[in-house]
Amino acid sequence: MNNKRSQTIDDIKKIAREPLLLVSILVIFYLLIVFVIFPIFQVFKTSFTYDGQFSFENIKEVVTQPYYIKPLINSLILGVLVATIGTFFGFVFAYAITRTPMKGKRIFRLIATFPMVSPPFVVALACILLFGRSGIFSGWIGNIYGLTGLTIVEVIAYTPTAFLALVGILKAIDPALEEAASDCGASRLRVFSTIIFPLSTPGLVSAWLLVFIQSLADFGNPMILSGDFSVLSVQAYLQITGMYDLARGATLAIMLLIPTVLAFYIQRYLLSKKSFVTVTGKPTASTIKNLEWYVKFPIYFFCFLFAFVVILFYGMVIWGSFQKLWGVDSSFTLNNYIHMWASGKAYIQDSFVIALIVTPITGILSMFIAYLVTRKQFIGKNLMELSAMLTFAVPGTVVGIGYILAFNNPSFLVPISLTGSATIIIALLIFRNLPVGIRNGIAALNQIDPSIEEASIDCGADSGTTFRKITLPMITPALFSSLANSFVRSMTAISAIIFVVSGKWNLITVAILGFVDNSQYAQAAAMSLLLVSIVVIALGLIQLVTNKIGKGMNFSNME
Repeated sequence: MNNKRSQTIDDIKKIAREPLLLVSILVIFYLLIVFVIFPIFQVFKTSFTYDGQFSFENIKEVVTQPYYIKPLINSLILGVLVATIGTFFGFVFAYAITRTPMKGKRIFRLIATFPMVSPPFVVALACILLFGRSGIFSGWIGNIYGLTGLTIVEVIAYTPTAFLALVGILKAIDPALEEAASDCGASRLRVFSTIIFPLSTPGLVSAWLLVFIQSLADFGNPMILSGDFSVLSVQAYLQITGMYDLARGATLAIMLLIPTVLAFYIQRYLLSKKSFVTVTGKPTASTIKNLEWYVKFPIYFFCFLFAFVVILFYGMVIWGSFQKLWGVDSSFTLNNYIHMWASGKAYIQDSFVIALIVTPITGILSMFIAYLVTRKQFIGKNLMELSAMLTFAVPGTVVGIGYILAFNNPSFLVPISLTGSATIIIALLIFRNLPVGIRNGIAALNQIDPSIEEASIDCGADSGTTFRKITLPMITPALFSSLANSFVRSMTAISAIIFVVSGKWNLITVAILGFVDNSQYAQAAAMSLLLVSIVVIALGLIQLVTNKIGKGMNFSNME
């Protein structure tokens, strides 16, 4: 106990010798309290308040009324279906790319991840263009405005999440294990059932839970396609914007929060389990070349099926954007782009400006927080990491409602109202996007010998200089990932920002939803393509910038 107390005192003294570092830690704690903890607290506070007093009346009303319970059950059913099918396709793609000699792997990998650079509801728009009342294949899959349509579009939108989670797991399994089993006479099915599948089980469950969380939190797709199949995220939104009932909306948000947070922490627990995976040395690049037909055909079939569906859906968006009037007049025209730009120019500009502000702040802040929790010892370090990661587990609907409740009026934490300003949108996007950057930063820092930074400090540099000149250039890939994720999510966000946009500041995703609501599908398709183009170009520029940062690191000066 004395040793622990002595160590704590030493840590405090070290931090105190660097005033700038101490101030930075305090400022980060303040920001996390204000923009992460306080909004979520306000959601809970509002849901447990009735007639100005603490009460369970809102909870009681929600859990006893079928009108409120049905959206929860529907959300869970949809989440289970999407997570199961999406994880299946994600695993097949990951297996094909990592364990088979399939040709065109780069193309298939691009197709498997492409839905991530567009708003999820773009797939919903494509579904309407294909299978809607005026669609080319109208009626082929029944009524798309419900469970069927939502399952299809969410599987396409969120399969990339499962794929990215599983491709790393499968890469980590040494192919020598398979080759040894094959040399002993085991068939490919037996190798799969006794080696690949058991070692992939934690990754499969983790990917399933991640997709399940995304499905529960999805707002854009259900807003367009849910029909009579009401889900919790949309119901909470309508409760606030339609019924003007903040208390019930906050209570529905809590109902949405519980399963997502539970799934998030189960997923984190499974990722922390090391006993499920056996890796002997560095995995080799070899794969078993001769695939049995009964293995090759099913894998290739499902890969081609998913790739075909993705190309078909996004191809339909491209085609639809050049049609004069969707479902009536298919004549080629550029008027959709002209009309889209005329009516949505302000939305595009606002989105781009906000994303340009949010992206560098999120990237640098996430790397700095990762540096603090990995390299520094200070009181509350674990609390800082937990608070910063919290918004990853919290659905966007909950975050958006929390920001309305927290910043609609001045408070002791924020003495001014932020409602209607760009500040509230920027803050929401920054702290919503932090967790991915932090996790990537921590993973990158764990691979770097701390002695490099210690040498810099021993030479007289403070923590800020060391982080800026030594650490940051060495974690350039993690920085790029954080910047890319932040820009993409800032440009494509909808579930959280729908609550905080205003007449002064609006976003391109809101404009696309407006076009869809008005049945202006061609204009919506044109604006969706513009958004995807902006994101792809920006990702290329971010890659160039981060490459320059990495090249700017001169290790010869560190000798």
